Amino acid sequence: MIKHIVMWRLNDSAYGKSKADNALELKDKLLAMRGKVNGLIHIEVGFDFSEEKDSSDVVLYSEFESRQALNEYQIHPDHEEIKKWLSEVRYERRVIDYEI
Repeated sequence: MIKHIVMWRLNDSAYGKSKADNALELKDKLLAMRGKVNGLIHIEVGFDFSEEKDSSDVVLYSEFESRQALNEYQIHPDHEEIKKWLSEVRYERRVIDYEI
């Protein structure tokens, strides 16, 4: 099993929307990937409430059956659109992929 975790820090505003509104939109976009990629087992999105100086704003936690399934997710057209949209919304991204 592959675990794919991504954390973003978002700009205060983008596309005429607040950080909070863009965070909600990001969650909707990511959760809409359910059922679109073979091998995507689990996906969840959370928001930070600590507001510490080192915290991220949004986290994606997902599980895939295999590296191939993760690779298919990465190049899926809907995911490509999310990445393009995010280029205006986020100013930092951290990612980790690992196998268990």
